[in-house]
Amino acid sequence: MKISSVEYAGTIAKPGGVAPGPLPQIAFSGRSNVGKSSLINTLLRRTRSKIAHVSGTPGKTQALNFYRVNDEFYLVDLPGYGYARVPQSMRYAWAELIEWYLGASGQVKGVVHLVDARHEPTEHDLSMVQYLAEVGLPTMVVLTKTDKLKHSERVGAVSRAVETLNIAEEQLLPFSSKTGEGRDTLLEALDELVGGGGGEG
Repeated sequence: MKISSVEYAGTIAKPGGVAPGPLPQIAFSGRSNVGKSSLINTLLRRTRSKIAHVSGTPGKTQALNFYRVNDEFYLVDLPGYGYARVPQSMRYAWAELIEWYLGASGQVKGVVHLVDARHEPTEHDLSMVQYLAEVGLPTMVVLTKTDKLKHSERVGAVSRAVETLNIAEEQLLPFSSKTGEGRDTLLEALDELVGGGGGEG
């Protein structure tokens, strides 16, 4: 998949909201400090004029943000969870919004779930992966920040994530926003999910 155009398309802040259009949707999830905005900007080659806001304050994304890519699909950035310093009531609202979107909206083609390679997957990560399996959504788990690990640590991180999340190793992709590792593979996976044609990224 070659990224030729990206634009912000709209936001859904509450369950029952309407998507900005009929294109297929791929959701990106992960806890607040996992590097999701950096990954999205690297994936979409928006490292100079960033489209997803990279913040020093976890929990910046508080709604479902839709980005129209190539007029082929929507990349949907979900609210982060975990370290966000927000009231418990807001966390519940985010959880309700995410659960409605993934389970009831009927518009999601697949989910890319991000896990920090430097740490063991959390209970939140396991719950999310199990939930996605229950609702039958194709899921790819991306290990972020792999450039910060030595080779032996990477091997350990991969096996740890596979075991903890109970997934096949083929579902796991090491990724670095710094080096671009994993970008082409992830673009190919998105291409398959949306059913589009190929091409170099």
